[in-house]
Amino acid sequence: MPKISKLNVPEKPRKLVVFPERIGGLVINGFHHGREESNYEEIESGEELQTFDLTRDFALKQMIKDRCYDFDDELISFPQNKNRNLGSIVLHACNDDEKRSDLEYEISRKEINLEKLQRLASSGIPDGRSLRATIWKILLGYLPTSRDLWEKELNESRLKYDKLKEEFLRKPSELSWRKDKSMILLGHDTCSGVIEPLKRYNISKDDDHPLSLEISEQIDRDLQRTHPDLEFFSGDSSLSRKNKESMRNILLLFAKLNPAISYVQGMNEVLAPLYYVFSTDNDEHTAANLEADTFSCFVILMSSCVDHFCQQFDCGSFGIHSTLSKLSELLKTNDVELWHHLEFKTKVNPQFYAFRWITLLLTQEFSLHHILRIWDTLLSNPFGLQEMLLRICCAMLMCVKIKIIRGDFVDSLKLLQHFPEVDVEHLLQVAQGMQNLDTSLHSTM
Repeated sequence: MPKISKLNVPEKPRKLVVFPERIGGLVINGFHHGREESNYEEIESGEELQTFDLTRDFALKQMIKDRCYDFDDELISFPQNKNRNLGSIVLHACNDDEKRSDLEYEISRKEINLEKLQRLASSGIPDGRSLRATIWKILLGYLPTSRDLWEKELNESRLKYDKLKEEFLRKPSELSWRKDKSMILLGHDTCSGVIEPLKRYNISKDDDHPLSLEISEQIDRDLQRTHPDLEFFSGDSSLSRKNKESMRNILLLFAKLNPAISYVQGMNEVLAPLYYVFSTDNDEHTAANLEADTFSCFVILMSSCVDHFCQQFDCGSFGIHSTLSKLSELLKTNDVELWHHLEFKTKVNPQFYAFRWITLLLTQEFSLHHILRIWDTLLSNPFGLQEMLLRICCAMLMCVKIKIIRGDFVDSLKLLQHFPEVDVEHLLQVAQGMQNLDTSLHSTM
């Protein structure tokens, strides 16, 4: 496995590799080298959905809100008719058993067929038996498709994480920051006068510098707000304290290794699903390396959206504003009426709501239970996470079309900033079935 180093943000953004080969997905000239990119009642699109009270401040800086989730309450809703309800539950259980069997067989093969695994996982991975944890690691590229390489790759990755942690976290007084000139980006235009929905923190070379302390304190505050209704993340139990400490280590180490990106509020929300899913693996040795495995996969995941976290690229062809424009074009391609209403009648700019959707991978728009299901589809997309993410964002707009069309600017904004509950399976069906842009999105993702 190649040597791990810190992320070098390139002067010109490069096409991201879909399946990085190692945890250095944010290192070695910025990106990997090597691999090529290779049942429920459905709601109708535009069905009326409940809206929420409008917040007092529409400023973009207030868009990252605390969200309270109750995992136990986020069960799938079945039809109200008792007989149909029972039938749906039985059918759902049978489908899950069949799907679980197919997935377990596929990942048990000596050489895993990645294309087939992506196809199976995209329709949802059943809960239980550590299945999702293993499959996500394969889909992210952390586990190779050859099972014979698993032990070697895991041992090397975990050992390197321990060394990085020892150097950057356990010995702060001996920390020696390596200045990387490639991290200093010059000549890029920046947007002036735009309020940022996400606050960026630049960590200092001096570990005792106030900025270093600020980022550590910000991570701690954000972790306290991560799924506060779930004991796994919140509270004073030994389990939640242990989990928060591990997540703190991951975020702080990532910030120190990648000073050009550092830490951005909301990264804790992106990290949470990975950490939660990987904690479900009951294998004793794997459980002991939960933190190391999660860090590695978090780095790989962040490599798929690194440009959205680089302020220098915000207004460039690869930055967040370009991605928001692609979302608008995708909506125009699939529902010109809705696009025209948002663009010209209410003038609800995608930046007002979709910045958070895209940057935080929808983690603040849905319950944890639904986030895991959505991520099954995101991580399974052969054209990359960002291509499917835009499809889902577009489908979200289409699924609340009637409410948007009937509302004004304020109504639409509060609806989209506080997205209502929808049938997630139907949402994903809409996303997977929609027409893509004439110029393929995945060619630039």
